[in-house]
Amino acid sequence: MNFEIRWFEMQDIIASLEAKREEAREGGGKRRIDAQHKKGKLTARERIDVLFDEGSFEEWDMFVEHRCNDFGMASEKIPGDGVVTGFGTINGRLSFVFSQDFTVFGGALSEAHAEKICKIMDQAMKVGAPVIGLNDSGGARIQEGVASLGGYAEVFQRNVLASGVVPQISMVMGPCAGGAVYSPAMTDFIFMVQDSSYMFVTGPDVVKTVTHETVTHEELGGATTHSSKSGVADLSFENDVEALFQLRRFMDFLPSSNKEQPPTRETVDPAERPEPSLNTLIPNNANKPYDMRELVLKVVDEEDFFEIQPNFAANILIGFGRLQGSTIGIVANQPMVLAGCLDIDSSKKAARFVRFCDCFNIPILTLVDVPGFLPGTQQEFNGIIKHGAKLLFAYAEATVPKVTVITRKAYGGAYDVMSSKHLRGDVNFAWPTAEIAVMGAKGAVEIIFRADLGDEEKIASRTGEYAEKFANPFVAGARGYIDDIIMPQNTRSRLARAFAMLKNKQLENPWKKHDNIPL
Repeated sequence: MNFEIRWFEMQDIIASLEAKREEAREGGGKRRIDAQHKKGKLTARERIDVLFDEGSFEEWDMFVEHRCNDFGMASEKIPGDGVVTGFGTINGRLSFVFSQDFTVFGGALSEAHAEKICKIMDQAMKVGAPVIGLNDSGGARIQEGVASLGGYAEVFQRNVLASGVVPQISMVMGPCAGGAVYSPAMTDFIFMVQDSSYMFVTGPDVVKTVTHETVTHEELGGATTHSSKSGVADLSFENDVEALFQLRRFMDFLPSSNKEQPPTRETVDPAERPEPSLNTLIPNNANKPYDMRELVLKVVDEEDFFEIQPNFAANILIGFGRLQGSTIGIVANQPMVLAGCLDIDSSKKAARFVRFCDCFNIPILTLVDVPGFLPGTQQEFNGIIKHGAKLLFAYAEATVPKVTVITRKAYGGAYDVMSSKHLRGDVNFAWPTAEIAVMGAKGAVEIIFRADLGDEEKIASRTGEYAEKFANPFVAGARGYIDDIIMPQNTRSRLARAFAMLKNKQLENPWKKHDNIPL
């Protein structure tokens, strides 16, 4: 008899549990879910279903509720409290996630909401796995006052502690405003969704009140603005599904933590594959541009290049590819934009990428065609000296394998900055078309032979003489600054051999609490 009573009691408990689970799964209810869908957005749980391998997601804290009793909140409690947290696998590899649920209190962050996020971040650091944030929140839970602000600060603290320990990825899929923006800002990469996500510290209404500027949410902080003007976002995608599928692809390039090597995958692309078309990539006219992206695609495995920030500071390319199946980070000057000059934005863009690669043991390939730093009052007034130093600092600090190929111009301080031998470049190649010098022949002659400036014939002769002596890779080669001058068609095979040789490289910087990069 006791067994039968206990069995019925257990059935009641199970039924109650399932009812509670179902309540949590419904989030803010059908009406709010329908409203989310009408905006072209997936719900928090639908996003997780797309991102994670089928059946792999384990949810934590489904039954957590807020503890606020003010302003009528005591009677408004929804299990989960506006964020879905847990872990699962992406392409078979462990990852942690928090997915904010806009259907529950507009995804607003409460003290309990923040505690859920902090719990999975703490666990991710313990086990060495990436943290992905799917942001869709109206901001702090106003009814909780300072408790919600404290919750944000707890998350911020963990962003800082996790930095350089595990990869942190933010996918902004809805509003992200005010203090909420600083958590994504401290993560490694920020992706956004066009027309449905935005980020700003102060919204359009505040901007209008304070500065009298009229601006829309999209203009002020939309995906296009941040991926092309501000550089805050690394990529933008058309919709939720594309964003999540591309995030799955992106995660395949990254190691799980700073204690692991980058992942490898099988490839049918031979390492020794020649690419004769590269022999004619460089135009005969030294001032004519060419697309450096073509070189990148032709040297990586299967032309698979995941470019980061393609629409911001386009005079430099950054992104991930593979060689012999292993991830490499790629930094390349782009002669199609500003002749490939380094400026403030491109220096910051590349420096941050180099530092990420160095944090997570990702070897760096640098492709160089740089005539120098961009001149001009705006560059100088806005601090090109310090911003350019960021890239120099990043390369000099990096201890991962570094291989450099100079395709054409490498002039002045920009030659030094772009992973030169002097900044502990491991293997430095040049194409026969490389020009390694303090500056272009014409500019150099006009300085050295200033007294002859009125004599065009003499200046032309001096320019030819200077170009013959210095506008080539042989002077640098004679000093050992270039390890070899290689044929363009053999670039892939030479890179593959170089990175294979460097696989077990060991190099440590002097002990320090941390460095003081010129911010």
